[in-house]
Amino acid sequence: MPHDAPTPTPPPLLSIEQLSIPLPPGADRPYAVEDITLQLQRGEILCIVGESGSGKSMSANAIMGLLPPGIAAQGGRILFQGRDLLQLDEAALLPLRGKDMAMVFQEPLSALNPLMTVGEQIAEVLRVHRSGRNDNARAWERRVLELLEFVGLPDPAALRHSYPFRLSGGQRQRVVIAMALALEPSLLIADEPTTALDVTTQAQILALIRRIQRDKGMGVMFVTHDFGVVAEIAHRVAVMEQGRLVELGPARQLLDAPRHPYTRKLIAAVPHGRALPPSASAAETVLEVRHLRKTYVTGGGWWRPKRVVVAVDDVSFSVRRGETLGIVGESGSGKSTIAKCLLRLTDIDGGELHFNGCDLATLGERQFRPLRRHVQMIFQDPFASLNPRHTVGRIICDGPVANGVPMAEAQRRARELLELVGLEASAFARYPQQFSGGQRQRIGIARALAMQPQLVVADESVSALDVSVQAQVLELLARLQRQFNLALIFITHDLRVAAQICQQLIVMHRGSVVETGPPAQLFAAPQHDYTRRLIASIPGKDWKPPVDTPVAARQGK
Repeated sequence: MPHDAPTPTPPPLLSIEQLSIPLPPGADRPYAVEDITLQLQRGEILCIVGESGSGKSMSANAIMGLLPPGIAAQGGRILFQGRDLLQLDEAALLPLRGKDMAMVFQEPLSALNPLMTVGEQIAEVLRVHRSGRNDNARAWERRVLELLEFVGLPDPAALRHSYPFRLSGGQRQRVVIAMALALEPSLLIADEPTTALDVTTQAQILALIRRIQRDKGMGVMFVTHDFGVVAEIAHRVAVMEQGRLVELGPARQLLDAPRHPYTRKLIAAVPHGRALPPSASAAETVLEVRHLRKTYVTGGGWWRPKRVVVAVDDVSFSVRRGETLGIVGESGSGKSTIAKCLLRLTDIDGGELHFNGCDLATLGERQFRPLRRHVQMIFQDPFASLNPRHTVGRIICDGPVANGVPMAEAQRRARELLELVGLEASAFARYPQQFSGGQRQRIGIARALAMQPQLVVADESVSALDVSVQAQVLELLARLQRQFNLALIFITHDLRVAAQICQQLIVMHRGSVVETGPPAQLFAAPQHDYTRRLIASIPGKDWKPPVDTPVAARQGK
């Protein structure tokens, strides 16, 4: 009796074969992408994982035909629906983009036109491709409302008239996803679409992409550096290092038993929320904040009422020498406003700021200026906070020199600090744009320490970094805090990160403190619904990695 014929395996939706993309002469390596081969099936989510510079985004851009000027593939094929995309010119690629393959970019604000409403921008996709049998404005308008509702945006009829700058980061990312889905492509490429988003917003975007992939049956290539995200959504995983594909396999196999050392390193760097033990320190209190209030009033005029936003509402806390206090919450919760109040970068509307027994809230600018050197800040975006026209040496020296330190002494101290934060001596004479994001953050840390402060405020200082670089910066902050006995206020939206470095946490929601306590207590038995929602939103929270993080190893000592 003849055997049944085997079911034929469907061809892959996308097949990358031996792709190589050379870099211009003088780059740090010959190839951005070197000899990579992988496939994406229909109805599959393939995560491409690696640090910045690993070639993830370059591979995605090559598929879309969006490589930077002067860079082109040198060998290999990218087969999509039976056609080699590398052999198509711009005129042939244009009809494919949006209709058959679409991309969601990392930074939605830069991907949206600030001069057009979001509804107009989605309708433009439909208009360019003349989508639908009824190519008229009314049909496109109905489709825009459908898409905005599909991606979970509130009140689509009103929101379609909004400009991008009026939306939150998560809402803008949903608009970009709606644009990508407008023509129901069979391939969706998502390039770091959740980096630097709040964990709750990140969870919503990940759930949305999963639902879209399931409902539409499309293939999704998801570019990320976070294995927590991989654990949440991936079917298969490809790991890239320095332009090479070092490991490829089913998500569960790769997460539970990684083979390559680089994969194990990335997994080890994921913050897993292992809490520090509560502080038993009897050290002196450096800062005590009592009943802090800050209200912003905007708008107002002949025809419009004023808009009043209570950014910080009756907030109290204290931090001791050698202790790290974490302030956790989503965007808009008041975290960064507290930081600005502490450094007197904005006026306060009520409360007390006792620093070493002196109430900073009662001091004028002239009286506060001598104390400013004792309270320093590490900013979220190290590139925006470093003057691109000044050398790193001058950036670090400017503060001490302005406070009366002789130039020779300031320069000697700056060189010591650069070595202390893990940078080479040659960094002193170079400019910020010559460094990576993680290196620039180290420069920001060195600048803050140059003033020999007693209190350092770190405002989302690791949120946009690769997980491996993030782990290094967290280790560095912890080591420097011990060395200099600093009081540290660590502001973040990610409870996983806060748990690894903080002895005490305060959780903020809409300007108010909703819960306080040691990280272990908050993770084990959160009392407030908002804290429980933050913990539930952590990507990959149910995944138990096979390797301990370096930070966890340090905590266990």
